[in-house]
Amino acid sequence: MLMDIKFRKIYGMSQAHAINSDYKRSLLQGLELFRGVDAGDVQDLLQRCTRRDLGEGELLLSPGEKNEHVFIVLSGALNVHVGSVDAPVIATMESGACVGEMSIIEDRDPSAYVIGAEESHLLVIHQSILWDMVDASHDFAKNLLVVLSERVRSHNRAIAESYGELKKFERHAKTDALTGLSNRHTMEESFQRELNRCVRDERPVSLIMIDVDNFREFNDKFGHLSGDRVLAAVANILKQQFRPRDLIVRYGGDEFAVMLPEVDVAATVVIAERVRQAVSGDTEETEDSLIQIPVNISMGIAGLDTNSTLSVLIREADAALYRAKRAGRNVVST
Repeated sequence: MLMDIKFRKIYGMSQAHAINSDYKRSLLQGLELFRGVDAGDVQDLLQRCTRRDLGEGELLLSPGEKNEHVFIVLSGALNVHVGSVDAPVIATMESGACVGEMSIIEDRDPSAYVIGAEESHLLVIHQSILWDMVDASHDFAKNLLVVLSERVRSHNRAIAESYGELKKFERHAKTDALTGLSNRHTMEESFQRELNRCVRDERPVSLIMIDVDNFREFNDKFGHLSGDRVLAAVANILKQQFRPRDLIVRYGGDEFAVMLPEVDVAATVVIAERVRQAVSGDTEETEDSLIQIPVNISMGIAGLDTNSTLSVLIREADAALYRAKRAGRNVVST
């Protein structure tokens, strides 16, 4: 009789609603922690559990607040938020599901906010009773392990998805969307790393600064869309002409920078001249809406010396590029 009263108390049933053993068993089977559990194994422990009524929007669990209970949803639903109560819902726990078990197993505060999604009724199991249920029923212990493993899988999926989004963000932050080249933000790290290595190994290194000739006039005459196509075409030729180990970045606007590890200035001049010729011969606009016009580039080269730093190398290559411009453009200068 006491078990029947307790079930009525927990489930909010009227005194007139009789509860036989089959009904009690069916009630338990609807709760993920009690599937397959013999009601007789845990009935004394269930009598020590309580019920909690949770209103819509009412906070049940939160980080920074110690938790000593597992809550099983008898009716209604709970929303789970990570970071803050205003963050998007990452999961909704419906009838039969449980929350709070991870903080008990890990002996730490909850990692998420759990809030009533609607008016809900909860079975409340204190942690001391939880461990007694584990001792009393092999099936209960197995169910708890299943719940915990699913939580771990869910956390791993969330971490993997977050990591994927982070890597996508980093890739976008380091890559120029128009050309697919690394952008100027990555230049300091990657160029400095190669410069340091060449200095350490006493190997040469050269830097080329590249500028598309008369690009502003081209943009004004044919529009920014055509200008973008020219930049993408130049970038594609650069990727084809330089070695995979050479570092190519879109420095900004119509400028590119290329670092050639273990290549001295004399060899770089030969390479740069080949690249200049490739660009002037392969980037003509052929769309009907455009006049066919060759695109040329000017290139300035600087090489490593004993006192060079990355900033010095860039400044010297920029100065060489300026000399190429003054020499009439479509020129390689050192």
